[in-house]
Amino acid sequence: MEPLTNIPTVAHVIQQALTPVFLLGGVGAFLSVMTGRLARAVDRFRFLSEGESSEIAPYAEELVNLTNRVRLIQWAIVMCIVCAFFVCLSIVTLFLGAELGINLSRVISVLFILAISALAVGLLFFLREISLATGPIQVEKVC
Repeated sequence: MEPLTNIPTVAHVIQQALTPVFLLGGVGAFLSVMTGRLARAVDRFRFLSEGESSEIAPYAEELVNLTNRVRLIQWAIVMCIVCAFFVCLSIVTLFLGAELGINLSRVISVLFILAISALAVGLLFFLREISLATGPIQVEKVC
């Protein structure tokens, strides 16, 4: 492949990079949701743990639940950031391969697979956090 020397070639590489860029936007939105949930869980934990030990005792189970939720959200955030990092690396590798005239398609594929895998793991952590958050809520059947 010839190095990037003309506008049509650059435009083609930019077109190829658009899908990963849209993925970055989605991951960014997901990170925003998770940081909001993290902030709420941390605020609730602080509120419950500010009292004296006799006041905290009735909330011990909820405090443990909040601790587990915070840990899961942290891991979900870490995995989404890892996803974003691999997406960025795949975009950079795409441009480097085109500029240097090297076929890096296998490297780009591996980076993208790693990105999607990290996102999937982050989603699983988030799903588990949601189940912990909604577990204590008893929903009665109305029929």
